[in-house]
Amino acid sequence: MRISVIGAGVAGLSCALELSARGASVEVLERSPAPPRNCSWFAGGMLAPWCEQENSGPLIARLGAAALPWWQEHFPGTLRRGTLLLAHARDRAELRQFARRTEAFNEVDANGIAALEPELAGRFDAGLYFPAEGHLDPRAALSALSARLGERGVPVLYDVDAGRRQLAGRAVLDCSGLAARAQLPQLRGVKGEMLLLRLPELRLTRPVRLLHPRLPVYLVPREAGVYLVGASMIESDAGAHVSARSLLELLSAAYALHPAFGEADVLELGAAVRPAFPDNLPRLQWCGTRLHVNGLYRHGFLLAPALARRAALTLLEGHSFPEVMHEDSGERRVARGAGAAAGAGA
Repeated sequence: MRISVIGAGVAGLSCALELSARGASVEVLERSPAPPRNCSWFAGGMLAPWCEQENSGPLIARLGAAALPWWQEHFPGTLRRGTLLLAHARDRAELRQFARRTEAFNEVDANGIAALEPELAGRFDAGLYFPAEGHLDPRAALSALSARLGERGVPVLYDVDAGRRQLAGRAVLDCSGLAARAQLPQLRGVKGEMLLLRLPELRLTRPVRLLHPRLPVYLVPREAGVYLVGASMIESDAGAHVSARSLLELLSAAYALHPAFGEADVLELGAAVRPAFPDNLPRLQWCGTRLHVNGLYRHGFLLAPALARRAALTLLEGHSFPEVMHEDSGERRVARGAGAAAGAGA
C-alpha cells in the first residue's frame, strides 16, 4: 500500500515509521518549513503514564505505558530515571489527593528526596517517586525519527501543501492536529507555554513536578544545565506568544522549587496550541477514505507510539481498536471501503 502521512509532528513521524516497518511505501508531507515549530517542538518530553492518571484516567496510562519501550528502541537518548513529585508543607493535601488518583509510586520523605536529588535536600519533607517513568528531549527525538525514516527511504517533505498535492491512488493518514478541524469540528485548541532556562550550577537528573497552588509546574532537565519549565493549559487557539501572566507564574513556580532559578539565564520562550477533543482523549477517526490520528492533547510523545501502531494495523490489516476508534456516518464508511480497496491495489 502507498500511504501519504500528513504532518511531521511526533504523531506523523511515529506513524510513518510504524507503517514503513510493516512494508508500506510511505511519504510524509508537512506544510511548515523544517523544523516545524508545532506543539511537538515545544513539548516537555515526559513519558509519565502513571503521573498523568491524576487528571487523565486509565486509558492514557494504558496507552502511554507502551511509549517507554518504544522510545528506548527508537531513540537512544531516552532516559528512564523516574519522576519526582513534590509539594510544600502547605500543599500536603494536594499531594495526598494526587496519590489517591495515581499508582506505581513510592512515598518519599526528606531523606528519600535528598537521595534522589541532592540539590533539593532540606527543601521538601514529602513527595511521590514514580520510578518506572522516563523522559527525552523532544527536538532530538524528532530529529532521530526523521533520520530513521531517511534510512528506510521514507521522504519527509517540508513546506508542502498536501491539499494541492496529487494523492490519488494513495491512502491518507492525517496527523495534522488543529489543521484538520474542518474535517474534525469537535477539535479545540489548548495553548501550552514553556520556557528554557540555563542554570549549570544546579544539577537535577529527572523530571520534577511541583504542586504549586496557582500553576502545577514541571521541570525537565536537558543537557548542559538547561531546564524546560512548563506548562500552562489555556483554552485558546492563539498560540504565537507567551503571556506575561504565564511567564510570571512559571518563573515563580521554578523559584519555589529552588531559589537558584532566580539567577538562571532565560534562553527561550515558546507557545503552541495542542489539539484536543471534548473528552481530552485521543482518536483514530475515519473521514471518508482518510484516517485521522488526532486529539493527543498534552500527551503527544506519551501516546504517539501506541496510536501509531494502531493506525498502522488499521490501515494495513483492517484491525479495529474500539478504545480509540470513532466512526463516521454509514455513507462515508462505504466511501472509505472503496478508497481502501483502491489503495490496496495500487
